[in-house]
Amino acid sequence: MISKKDKNSDRKVRHERVREKVFGTALKPRLNVYRSTKYIYAQIIDDVNGNTLCSESSFVDQGDYEGKNKVQSAKLVGQKLAKKAVEAGIEQVVFDRGGYLYTGRVKALADGAREAGLKF
Repeated sequence: MISKKDKNSDRKVRHERVREKVFGTALKPRLNVYRSTKYIYAQIIDDVNGNTLCSESSFVDQGDYEGKNKVQSAKLVGQKLAKKAVEAGIEQVVFDRGGYLYTGRVKALADGAREAGLKF
């Protein structure tokens, strides 16, 4: 019998490896990305205090994402999150791609955040 490779468990291993090196502080918090099959979620986290400073997802306010494909929605999530972060006084972040490859929706979210004023 052929056993199918579990892609999510491989992603979790990659994410743990990245998390050993990537750490967010109050001055330079971590921008974390989670990608489900339908939606994308992003949050800015201060790992020293264990606080989520701001977050955005394509699931929360679905009216803004109506008629857009997943890549366009991811870019919009990045732009909205960056606007919230700049209003909160956050200009620089460390990007945590969550074990996902830096392509497609993850790249679109990062590009949208950069366009709206965040520095990685």
